[in-house]
Amino acid sequence: MFNLGWTEILIIVLIVVLLFGRGKISGMMGDVAKGIKSFRKGMAEDDEPPAKAQDNRQLDQDASLTDVTPRKDDAAKT
Repeated sequence: MFNLGWTEILIIVLIVVLLFGRGKISGMMGDVAKGIKSFRKGMAEDDEPPAKAQDNRQLDQDASLTDVTPRKDDAAKT
């Protein structure tokens, strides 16, 4: 697509540094690093199930152990 050599890349980098300055470029790189770090942290939090969901699973397991068969007395009344 683009056949850029080292000299063309060096010229582009020099122009960018002249336009923005070293301080602004390093600040932007710091912001990019913070964004990547927060993105990774968010992805790690998505992998962990919330505590509330774990509590709900425990309640579901407890409910499945409850005996709901009708007693013989109740069956005779209907």
